[in-house]
Amino acid sequence: MAGNDAEQKAANTLKLWQEYCINRNLEIREKLIENYLSLVKLVAGRIAVSLPQHVDKDDLISNGFLGLMESIERFDPNRGVKFETYAVVRIRGAILDSLRAQDWVPATIRQKARQYEQTVAKLEHGLGRSVSDEEIAMAMKISLSELYTLINHLNTSTLIPLEEFTRTETASQHTPNPSQHLEEEDVKAMLAKSIDKLPEKERLVVSLYYYDGLTLKEISLILKLSEARISQLHTKAIFRLRGALSRLKSSLV
Repeated sequence: MAGNDAEQKAANTLKLWQEYCINRNLEIREKLIENYLSLVKLVAGRIAVSLPQHVDKDDLISNGFLGLMESIERFDPNRGVKFETYAVVRIRGAILDSLRAQDWVPATIRQKARQYEQTVAKLEHGLGRSVSDEEIAMAMKISLSELYTLINHLNTSTLIPLEEFTRTETASQHTPNPSQHLEEEDVKAMLAKSIDKLPEKERLVVSLYYYDGLTLKEISLILKLSEARISQLHTKAIFRLRGALSRLKSSLV
């Protein structure tokens, strides 16, 4: 019965798309928006869990809604790409663009983030391995407790850069030029290698969050660690990946 319902819904949705492509009827567009509104809430919810509490989730949903509307206007069902795949990239992009415009990461945090990232990247490039918290603290000439306080402060600065790194172009409907395609493949290959080199717990957090789609809270229950600890592992992993990818970017320039 559930299978039949799903098939019927898919058939109805396809019919809506066919009609909308022909006449761009506003009533049909409203039905399509209603049909996919849950996508906006899903993407906004996933982004919200990694943001400071003062960021209003309703604002994220509002900006994501604009991304959904743009997706509906630009989508071509004849391209063979699922709308959900196409729209999620644009919904997420609209939300992240709004966050960048708000400049919600304080300048002092951005400065500390750059210092931490450069320190980790330099150490790991020189040693050819993941470095410990003790080694990072020593290089930055701060105590271990000061380092952990810094990492906690940096939690709010990691989401947007990582989303940019992991954003895939496979959902877009344009064809990149050959050199751009090769660069994207280099980045993806480097990202995969860098993830494999992460310390075990950090690698697991990245895998569960970005590939399995779990929230930090769900990961904390699986790993039996506090959500704060999971957030800390996530932050440390992202700065390692950012350092590795920054080196790749420099080599491609």
